[in-house]
Amino acid sequence: MATPAAVSHTSAAALSHLIRHISTTCTADLRPEYHRLVRKVSLLSHLLDEIEEFFSRSEACGGEGSSAPPVDPVVRLDQLLTALRAAKRFLSLGRAARTCQAADSHNVANDTLPDKITVQFKYLMWQLEKALGNFPYNYFGISEEIQEQVELVRAQVKREIKKESSDIKLFSELHHIITSRQTGDLQSTLSNLPDEHHELREIVLPVLEIHDVPDSDVEKIMQDLINRPDEIKISNSLTMEEKSTTSGKNESMTKTQEKVQKGDTITIPEDFRCPISLELMRDPVIVSTGQTYERAFIQRWIDNGNHTCPKTQQKLQNTTLTPNYVLRSLIMQWCEENGIDPPTRSKSDGFSLEVGGDRTAIEAIVRSLSSTSPDDRKSAAAEIRSLAKRSTDNRILLAEAGAIPALVSLLSSKDQKTQEHAVTSLLNLSIYDHNKELIILAGAIIPIVQVLHIGSMEARENAAAAIFSLSLVDENKITIGSTPGAIEALVELLQTGSARGRKDAATALFNLCIYQANKVRAVRAGILLPLIQMLQDSSNNGTIDEALTILSVLVSHQECKLAIAKANTIPVLIDLLRSGQPRNKENAAAILLALCKKDIENLACIGRLGALIPLTELTKTGTDRAKRKATSLLEHLSKLKVM
Repeated sequence: MATPAAVSHTSAAALSHLIRHISTTCTADLRPEYHRLVRKVSLLSHLLDEIEEFFSRSEACGGEGSSAPPVDPVVRLDQLLTALRAAKRFLSLGRAARTCQAADSHNVANDTLPDKITVQFKYLMWQLEKALGNFPYNYFGISEEIQEQVELVRAQVKREIKKESSDIKLFSELHHIITSRQTGDLQSTLSNLPDEHHELREIVLPVLEIHDVPDSDVEKIMQDLINRPDEIKISNSLTMEEKSTTSGKNESMTKTQEKVQKGDTITIPEDFRCPISLELMRDPVIVSTGQTYERAFIQRWIDNGNHTCPKTQQKLQNTTLTPNYVLRSLIMQWCEENGIDPPTRSKSDGFSLEVGGDRTAIEAIVRSLSSTSPDDRKSAAAEIRSLAKRSTDNRILLAEAGAIPALVSLLSSKDQKTQEHAVTSLLNLSIYDHNKELIILAGAIIPIVQVLHIGSMEARENAAAAIFSLSLVDENKITIGSTPGAIEALVELLQTGSARGRKDAATALFNLCIYQANKVRAVRAGILLPLIQMLQDSSNNGTIDEALTILSVLVSHQECKLAIAKANTIPVLIDLLRSGQPRNKENAAAILLALCKKDIENLACIGRLGALIPLTELTKTGTDRAKRKATSLLEHLSKLKVM
């Protein structure tokens, strides 16, 4: 009889095989749910690699039966195996359904397909969240980096689940019956179901389908659910809400806005609100006075003939609106942490979407991307670059016409202008969130990184901006960061690029470094040298602010903290305490505090370098946050008696 350890090792091997199979299964013509599932599952591959390594080490130390795992690890692996087997069948059913639809596009039965797919997808998300919850990382010796990666996937999965308690209860009851039922004499009850149970059937049948439950068992399971003493009431979230997915994009946008409004009970940080609308900003931009506004509202203000800053009443030196990428990233991060969907632009902003682009003309342009004529390809890419910049409708139509895979192919063009148009087109298309997913699935990251290395300066700038845009999706931070040469290319652009290139590289690196493992990658790629150079550039306050923002993210990682101290950064930060702008003094104090916490050597260093006077001054004249950081540093210095 096989030991628990042997069973677990077998499960781990089966899981690895399933993940590899699922990761290479999805095709571009399937619905978004299939793509989202594949991306999440593929991110678990590193977890299974380390689990298999654990079992290999165990066998080498004494045979597979020498150490039986506790029950929980065995259960978790089995739960994950059950979920991934269901995921594999879900994808298989999706491909089969797609084939049937292609063969008979007028089949009325297909009208119910979106509802069924949505139910199955939600159930799979619930299964994955259940399997990954409280995963026994310590038992398997999983590294911190992979733990963080898995928890990120779990957070994404949880956001996919609609938190209706009745739905979760039904999934739980159904899962219990599926995994524990003993097949016995079966009764035919499904066909005679009373009308009040038809809604239950609409949810149960799709779930049983992905578990490949025999028809005879389906009938018995339905009866079991109906006869349970604690009656399961089905919420509308799995039926009525999902039927709306086929009714058009406008209704979908309305639902998203309703979700955002649910977050109104949470206090929105003042810096995240537009001073004009007082609403959470989606696309924050900076005007010449340094104030930040929501693009739609400040643009309307300017278009109405106003030439002053609404908040400060200072005259605007120009009407340039500079995207505030750092603030946008912080807003996105805050939304995710608080379970709020990021705000979306709507027609009420005063900027109506262009009504329906010319689909036929767009399809013709997209076909030209694959022309045998290099000039035709270059012209088509230039035209798509322009179209994708104009409106959301154009971005949707271009993606539907197949522009993304064709543009990815052109990233390898030997003609630099064609390459530049292609990468900028992808940047513009990525503004529409769903296109981010399609760009990743089209394999764009590696060729974009190649453009970062060898493209023209404008192409490199836009490649960095594209990486920033794609990295707004948490899963993509992992994918991009683990792509060989990606962070190194951004660090090189940060050091040697044009002014705009350095800014684009800085925003991309900041966003990538929110993910813990990318912090170490950036430091090992040499990011500290250009950051210190930026801190010493007194002619450009913007670059100092960007460098401090990135350092404040890096310093939270122990290895990066040590590297920052060794790079002789402390004297530069103390100089900023003496002569920097108020915001820069605040960030410098925060970084110094992080460097000195639980580090007597760094604390003694700032004492020797004369930090006492500027810190004391900061407690009197700094921002509220700067005062807190400076006070804390002075308390640490007092305890050390360096003064």
